Amino acid sequence: MKAKGSLMVAAAVAGVWLVHSGAQVALPPSPSAAQALGPGEHALTAADPLPPSAPVRFRIPRIGVDAPVRGLGLTRDDSLEAPPATDGGITGWYRDGTPRGALGTALVAGHVDTARGPAVFYDLGTLHKGNRIEVLREDGRTALFTVDAVEVYDNAHFPDRKVYADTGRAELRVITCGGRYDSRTGYRGNVVAYAHLTGVREAKTA
Repeated sequence: MKAKGSLMVAAAVAGVWLVHSGAQVALPPSPSAAQALGPGEHALTAADPLPPSAPVRFRIPRIGVDAPVRGLGLTRDDSLEAPPATDGGITGWYRDGTPRGALGTALVAGHVDTARGPAVFYDLGTLHKGNRIEVLREDGRTALFTVDAVEVYDNAHFPDRKVYADTGRAELRVITCGGRYDSRTGYRGNVVAYAHLTGVREAKTA
């Protein structure tokens, strides 16, 4: 219960820094309605959760993401720390939340763009159901996730419970900013990719 509560704290603040991180040049792609989460899709076959182990690298082959992972904590005002605005090529995970591949709903966040242009999750909105996400872990295993849906939400109506609820299996949410854009305040929404654990690639042995 404590882990779940901590994750909800991170979820509530993750969109705040992401919304203000964009340097608007061209709006990033948004997911189509066809990629929304459909009835019963949370019931798809899942792999058994893995023992906890910190992630070290995050990959989404479909959109060319192959990025290091940095652990994020909370600031003094209980908001989630942001990856450096000057480095759009890294991803961040809430280190006090659910480890990637373990039972529960884990969070990975990253910038959509920086002052230098498109960042690590610029093309997140182009993912399709069935695409693969790979999380390389400290224990040498690679947790393999399958995308269930990709949706975009306005910040004023962000569905915390839907996005971060514990479904009783190992799940992943990948989040970046997106949706409407305001030149004064930045992005007005978030793109969220839903995924669940469907396999594991064991560490290579000598």
